Amino acid sequence: MKKTIALKENHEFRRLYHRGTSSAGRHLVLYCRKNRLGHNRLGLTVSAKLAGAVQRNRVKRLFREAYRLHEDEFATGVDLVLVARARAVGATYQEIEKSLLRALRENKVAAAQP
Repeated sequence: MKKTIALKENHEFRRLYHRGTSSAGRHLVLYCRKNRLGHNRLGLTVSAKLAGAVQRNRVKRLFREAYRLHEDEFATGVDLVLVARARAVGATYQEIEKSLLRALRENKVAAAQP
């Protein structure tokens, strides 16, 4: 199992927003960029404009779980930032997972699977 570290610094998020590739889905926007580290780094952004704290934390938990369960399918040495869209607030786990996998395939971070 791979080890993923959290992105926490503002300058790392900004670097991905400006220099990384992106793809948008119904529930999220994914920014990714290769890093020179031997592991992946994951950052999550859920704006306070979307909903209250309980709903925002639920969205973050769903994002983390969908990523964790499919972590072995991804390339190594990539920085990822997941930005939640308004539709993610009421979405089920299956919808979040489907959006995440589609966005990862579009950015060529994950293996192509149906």
